[in-house]
Amino acid sequence: MEASAGLVAGSHNRNELVVIHGHEEPKQLKSLNGQVCEICGDEVGITAEGDLFVACNECGFPVCRPCYEYERREGSQQCPQCKTRYKRLKGSPRVEGDEDEEDVDDLEHEFNIEDEQNKQKHLTEAMLYGKMSYGRGPDVDESTQYPPVIAGVRSRPVSGEFPVGHAYGEMLSSALHKRIHPYPASEPGSTRWDDKGGWKERMDDWKLKQQGNLGPDPDDVVDPDMPLMDEARQPLSRKVPIASSKVNPYRMVIVTRLVVLAFFLRYRILNPVHDAIGLWLTSVICEIWFAFSWILDQFPKWFPIDRETYLDRLSLRYEREGEPSMLSPVDIFVSTVDPLKEPPLVTANTVLSILAMDYPVDKISCYVSDDGASMLTFESLSETAEFARKWVPFCKKFAIEPRAPEMYFSQKVDYLKDKVQPTFVKERRAMKREYEEFKVRINALVAKAMKVPPEGWIMQDGTPWPGNNIKDHPGMIQVFLGHSGGLDSEGNELPRLVYVSREKRPGFQHHKKAGAMNALVRVSAVLTNAPFMLNLDCDHYVNNSKAVREAMCFLMDPQVGRKVCYVQFPQRFDGIDKHDRYANRNTVFFDINMKGLDGLQGPVYVGTGCVFRRQALYGYEPPKGPKRPKMVSCDCCPCFGRRKKLPKYSKHGGTSGEGSAQGLEEDTALLMSQMNFEKRFGQSAAFVTSTLMEEGGVPPSSSPAALLKEAIHVISCGYEDKTEWGTELGWIYGSITEDILTGFKMHCRGWRSIYCMPKRPAFKGSAPINLSDRLNQVLRWALGSVEIFFSRHSPLWYGYKGGNLKFLERFAYINTTVYPFTSLPLLAYCTLPAICLLTGKFIMPTISTFASLFFIALFISIFATGILELRWSGVSIEEWWRNEQFWVIGGVSAHLFAVVQGLLKILAGIDTNFTVTSKASDDEEFGELYTFKWTTLLIPPTTLLIINLVGVVAGISDAINNGYQSWGPLFGKLFFAFWVIVHLYPFLKGLMGRQNRTPTIVVIWSVLLASIFSLLWVRIDPFVVKAKGPDTKQCGINC
Repeated sequence: MEASAGLVAGSHNRNELVVIHGHEEPKQLKSLNGQVCEICGDEVGITAEGDLFVACNECGFPVCRPCYEYERREGSQQCPQCKTRYKRLKGSPRVEGDEDEEDVDDLEHEFNIEDEQNKQKHLTEAMLYGKMSYGRGPDVDESTQYPPVIAGVRSRPVSGEFPVGHAYGEMLSSALHKRIHPYPASEPGSTRWDDKGGWKERMDDWKLKQQGNLGPDPDDVVDPDMPLMDEARQPLSRKVPIASSKVNPYRMVIVTRLVVLAFFLRYRILNPVHDAIGLWLTSVICEIWFAFSWILDQFPKWFPIDRETYLDRLSLRYEREGEPSMLSPVDIFVSTVDPLKEPPLVTANTVLSILAMDYPVDKISCYVSDDGASMLTFESLSETAEFARKWVPFCKKFAIEPRAPEMYFSQKVDYLKDKVQPTFVKERRAMKREYEEFKVRINALVAKAMKVPPEGWIMQDGTPWPGNNIKDHPGMIQVFLGHSGGLDSEGNELPRLVYVSREKRPGFQHHKKAGAMNALVRVSAVLTNAPFMLNLDCDHYVNNSKAVREAMCFLMDPQVGRKVCYVQFPQRFDGIDKHDRYANRNTVFFDINMKGLDGLQGPVYVGTGCVFRRQALYGYEPPKGPKRPKMVSCDCCPCFGRRKKLPKYSKHGGTSGEGSAQGLEEDTALLMSQMNFEKRFGQSAAFVTSTLMEEGGVPPSSSPAALLKEAIHVISCGYEDKTEWGTELGWIYGSITEDILTGFKMHCRGWRSIYCMPKRPAFKGSAPINLSDRLNQVLRWALGSVEIFFSRHSPLWYGYKGGNLKFLERFAYINTTVYPFTSLPLLAYCTLPAICLLTGKFIMPTISTFASLFFIALFISIFATGILELRWSGVSIEEWWRNEQFWVIGGVSAHLFAVVQGLLKILAGIDTNFTVTSKASDDEEFGELYTFKWTTLLIPPTTLLIINLVGVVAGISDAINNGYQSWGPLFGKLFFAFWVIVHLYPFLKGLMGRQNRTPTIVVIWSVLLASIFSLLWVRIDPFVVKAKGPDTKQCGINC
């Protein structure tokens, strides 16, 4: 890819494609493509030797190879211009009427006998000359780098690839891979089984082995590199079970709690409260639902584990000294929408931390998706690319952490620790000055973008910005850093940096973030096609420069890596107050629940900080392990098992006729499935071909202009029409929490995932510490779960067919979709204390001493479960308590609204638009924490607080009035009410704002509260003795 090629903008549907250079007029990309086919309009292309493909040697009429093959096979076999019959060119299959030619061709290779290993060569490597431009070892001579085409109709596919033989190979070349020039069946230099040179070498090797006993004993020779080689053969990671002294008591308490819960519910059902039957029935229904919800949440944590990685073994195995790195390439996706809510400086820091990662530069490609088509994002990324030329060499020279400049220069630590280079202080000061100047330039761009000119944004060369209309604009791609233009200040190569903005047109469904991610998957497949992909939110920077290496310890492990679809890292956050008032860190989920899932089939996908296997996103199933041989019996004794049947062979050495006919049917079915690839992946032959390349890579003969043209095609707004994108491939559509659906589909296919928790957090991001923003974020997550629950992908009924999803893993996915519905019983349960205090009734009858044991045992088991959970996970009790508090706060507010909005969407078709969470930071530390933003989500918890406080005051007043005997029944009601108030206490602090000022809305609620309390005070009249009946002395009536 050319880094100086300019901004490529266009629409495949409208047949528009232009290149906008910095100070030049727009050019048609067609002028860059060279000669084109006069029949189909595609590039003519080149041969395997690098020469221009010429179909007709008489007149030189430009025709591409697929059209040439089609004309010879299906057409008149004549040149359209001079009407001369096409001659058979090298690598082309014979057709009827071909004359015997004396020149050298590949006729001798048509019936080449392949050994078993060569049968499993990738077809995609054969069609695309199969050599990766990176990551596949040292470059070799061009004449030997292309593998031979798999020969024979009876070849069998391996891991999603399909074979091509002389019977229908040409059909695939013309139909399935229209734009990719097929590779000839043989090339000079390719080895054959009867090649004289190869035969002689094998004979020499055999003779040496036979004479080996004449030489020195190999055991006597001590290889100095043997210890390193043994270390490199060791596993790259290992599973570390939780100590049995910690996890076994935890499991025992869970079982005990389950038994106690059963006895408690039995007692509650069999002992109704007759004078308050409505309150009793409501409470019992709520308690049964809470028990069900606890089971769904608790039992997936039955097998918690930890993991260790060995980065030194990874380097020994794939980065040998003096050889090119064999680490797999990684495409990294960064998504952004609105630069005013997601500041460009935040995105720039994320991109800079990616470009400076501790990974081979030729194996990293960073793609930034601008779904808002903002010129501010485009110009900011251009400035970021220029600053990266200085920042990246500084990071790698001094091995600094973290490698996001804003976080590095603002951290309050001794930056001289472990630094020994004398020039470090001087260069650090210079770099900090460069970064401050960079920030000023970004701030200037932001200030300029605040006022949009009437005529729209204009680029430097006077060209209107293609994305002026964010709802109607062409697709745009700009390669900022690449092989030809990506050098840092010291002359070293930099990773690729690509700006992508997919096409948007009115009338098309774009599927928000999930659609943008799928567009990045296709663009990256066309331009770089790395076998692994890392996706990050724009505010999640790389905090650990070795994070990708940590993931490769699992994905590249020969033992466990082949069945791993993704490696999920925990989310960690900066800028959260010390006490984490609203549980923004979500530590209980990331350090307890996710560890438990890792012991089953793997953690759920949480939307960011995840390294994917590309083949898993394409909908392929994991490789199958060897099956156990079925029990067979001999023919001599009647033992158990079936008789071993010998296959019947025909006279010609094959099986009898029925098997041959079955084989032909299988080949026909296989061919039909091949022809459906375009219907599944879309109408881009280059992209379809890339999906079959398990090891990744792009064809070395492809020109940058052709790749960019194809990339514009795959991000067009209509590309996904009538394909499986969003239903079976890529990020799955149907919910605003597309991450849960995407991971669920992979687990249903049989893949497993890995949870990686390095000592230094891999990624860090920003979280909304303001109460209103936090509740809106939780609302969005809960609404997505409700959408999944009512969709066809609901874990309650989806994924049973293959039996690949483990039972407890399904429990976890069901819990992720039903937890919002807990808000309904939770709201009712939090209202019951106030009703009991105001009416003088209670949800439970007077209990005996024996019955009280059930309550005591239940509370003890609840506390014991929490304590033992904290013991094996390492989570602090304060973090656990904040999580419990916000479970109530979010449950009676955001989750409740999510259920209502989800039902409105399902029943009435009313869709809900969500806004992007603001990533802007306040100038003052934790200043955003005290900002009060009114939203309707605050109404339910505020109402609960008021009625429970009123109920407490009313209950105590009534007890004082009625004497000592009324205090006993009051304690149960007060405990119930205080349980609600204590859980809502952080919410109350959020309403109060700063300590030195009270928001106006709080004053209004205080007046309302005082009014309600006054009316209730008059109604109760606590200081007047209540009479049991009418006063007969005053009325004179004898009752």
